[in-house]
Amino acid sequence: MTAAPSAEPGRTDPGGGTRRPRAVAILGGVALVALLADLVTKHLALAALTDREPVRLLGGVVYLSLTRNSGAAWSIGADHTWIFPLITIGVVGWIGWMALRLRSLPWAISLGLVLGGALGNLVDRIFRAPAPFHGHVVDMISLFDPYGQVWPVFNLADSSLVCGVLLAVVLELTGRQRDGRRVGRDGKPAETDAVQGADQRERA
Repeated sequence: MTAAPSAEPGRTDPGGGTRRPRAVAILGGVALVALLADLVTKHLALAALTDREPVRLLGGVVYLSLTRNSGAAWSIGADHTWIFPLITIGVVGWIGWMALRLRSLPWAISLGLVLGGALGNLVDRIFRAPAPFHGHVVDMISLFDPYGQVWPVFNLADSSLVCGVLLAVVLELTGRQRDGRRVGRDGKPAETDAVQGADQRERA
């Protein structure tokens, strides 16, 4: 009987993923970087753009235009600001549950981006004016128009959320599972890169 291969810490395991502690650490690291970047850019925007006309960049492709948004994109739900922190708390809980079986580095990055973006806007909702859990989100990036007429004014937290969700969609479409395994087009488990590499070495 051949002994099952073991995985070294941080390396690919027999299931095709990495050690869960490493994946969770990457998730947390990505989330922390996204959160800090969002908080810093909001602080700089408030310091440099308050009571100032929009700043035109890249020939008008991008404008720095300070706004405070009580709702979601296009001010959706502006009269129900209190509901957004509850949604965010639910998202954070869902990511925590997903992390229980997380062994995929791409999924760790995806979930980390979503978590960092969600927390960035949650900080605004809880701590900014006009009141706790009714705070307005600080936005400062506008595309093709200085006042968000072409695309809603957004911030780095929004960008992080969108990038994380898009990456998650790509991972789902390519059959990559959160536990590090892959699913083929027929819905059956596909061989992982680690297993394929081991088979090739054995045949060689």
